[in-house]
Amino acid sequence: MSREQEVVEACPTDLFIGGKWRAAEGGKTLAVEDPSTGTTLCSVADASVADGLAALDAAVAAQAEWAATPPRDRGEILRRTFELMTARADELALLMTLEMGKPVAESKGEIAYAAEFFRWFAEEAVRIDGGYQIAPNGKGRFVVMRQPVGPCLLITPWNFPTAMGARKIGPAVAAGCTMVIKPAAQTPLSMLKLAELMTEAGLPAGVLNVLTTSDSGGVMEPLIKDGRARKLSFTGSTPVGKKLIEQSADQVLRTSMELGGNAPLLVFEDADLDKAVEGAMLAKMRNGGEACTAANRIYVHSSVIDEFGAKLTERMGALKVGRGTEDGVDVGPLIDAKQRDKVADLVADAIAQGAEVLLGGLVAKGNGYFYPPTVLAGVPASARLQKEEIFGPVAPLTSFEDEDEAVRMANDTEFGLVSYLFTKDLSRALRVAEALESGMVGLNQGIVSNPAAPFGGVKQSGLGREGGTVGIDEYLDVKYIAVNLD
Repeated sequence: MSREQEVVEACPTDLFIGGKWRAAEGGKTLAVEDPSTGTTLCSVADASVADGLAALDAAVAAQAEWAATPPRDRGEILRRTFELMTARADELALLMTLEMGKPVAESKGEIAYAAEFFRWFAEEAVRIDGGYQIAPNGKGRFVVMRQPVGPCLLITPWNFPTAMGARKIGPAVAAGCTMVIKPAAQTPLSMLKLAELMTEAGLPAGVLNVLTTSDSGGVMEPLIKDGRARKLSFTGSTPVGKKLIEQSADQVLRTSMELGGNAPLLVFEDADLDKAVEGAMLAKMRNGGEACTAANRIYVHSSVIDEFGAKLTERMGALKVGRGTEDGVDVGPLIDAKQRDKVADLVADAIAQGAEVLLGGLVAKGNGYFYPPTVLAGVPASARLQKEEIFGPVAPLTSFEDEDEAVRMANDTEFGLVSYLFTKDLSRALRVAEALESGMVGLNQGIVSNPAAPFGGVKQSGLGREGGTVGIDEYLDVKYIAVNLD
């Protein structure tokens, strides 16, 4: 048996409900595909609405006892999870690569990133504070405390199958909330394995329940509208996020939404071009471009765009495309045929509207859902990829003449997750960073994600923040107690 087979066969494939692994209602299953070959890796349980309600039952039943668990004990479970993930990073990374496609080196990076959320929130669990205040008239006292919101529903995407779950589970566990989590149908194995590790770390039954299903909307909507869950946290597309917000209104659920992005990357004439290219490679090619933080629109000052384009094309052209398990591979496949075809359509639309192909631009032949690193120059504002998330290894270049034009083009979108800018001028850096309509800004760097920093966007890129000192706030309610001293 190969190492790949060993890793897949060692992963649970049932639903995880109330601390037990169980088959889906009627024994229904769904196939998990290897995107580098298009072949089936294995099958996992395909949950029904009844299964979903059973998971919510388990979370509700465990809530009171879990909320009463000492914060130090909750934090220690998170710390042990961090240690287990770190010790088994090779196994977890290979499993992720097999179901998602990214190179093993990137998967290892994601495992380390995900584990850091557990370490961070292990430390935050014991820092949940409150307040004591004398009433303005001096006759009473105000006591302010923070309590867990209650059972949570968590929905995560396929592009970062462990990290996106970790940055929701971590603060929920730290705050004292139970949860039902539904990973993406394309990448369920990483979350199932994480549930197994957290159980080994001592997480009590019912605190974390995992639903894998091919019918996300059909299974989750009844849970959202049930009334017993008190929070919904979702990472995914803006259209789906809007539907979930509508559904959450029925029971007035607290929501956290990390939605779509359309990140601009600005390169000014005074930028260090080598550093700007390096930053663009990180911002564009992390996860093969399948990231909400990916640089979707690259705006370069007209005086340096030719040089920048040549340097970027050289770097992009040197990337090796292939199966993520192979040595030296830099870019794996896209997640599925639908995503590959979408990227191809966006590129074809840009070319039809006059964009010049500097590199790539054609769908790769053979098995798997591969798309080559692509650089386009002279991309017009009317091109679809200037408005839609690309989610692929495509870098569209557009020139600008001055700072005002750059900021105007950058902000010409309904999204506002992250922006990037490269300049040596500190005054310009601060001026532009403040003017950019996004929740995060990468200044002379192409990556912003960090468990110790608040991640989130503005406009139609979402609500709330994940990570940092404010990340746990999303899972806590504030209670005020008025004390009469008379």
